[in-house]
Amino acid sequence: MAKLWRVYSGADGKSHVAELPLDLKPFRDVEGAHGQAAPTQSASGITFRIAPPGYVLDWHCAPRRQYSISLSGHAEIEVGDGTVVSLGPGDIVLAEDLTGQGHVTRVVGTEPRLYALVPLT
Repeated sequence: MAKLWRVYSGADGKSHVAELPLDLKPFRDVEGAHGQAAPTQSASGITFRIAPPGYVLDWHCAPRRQYSISLSGHAEIEVGDGTVVSLGPGDIVLAEDLTGQGHVTRVVGTEPRLYALVPLT
């Protein structure tokens, strides 16, 4: 099952990371789709990006509250306290560390990372 990670700014000026549960509830849609779903959230758009193997985005803060959804490839997120989280296909990061030291993002492995960014309103 995919994981949801929240990266956020702490009072110490460093970014931290916490795994969050996906708040899934049973649903049945008007066209008959059914299963489990999380509540709908307002977003301002979506973009798809590819980062090559070995790509490193050094210490940075998120430019806005946004989801980063891994579609293929593998990455790591490192936060200020030294915690490193591994991301694979289906994993989701809620980036909310808008101030402070920020975090590092690295593409690991031999394949590019395809991911979707969804800015939240």
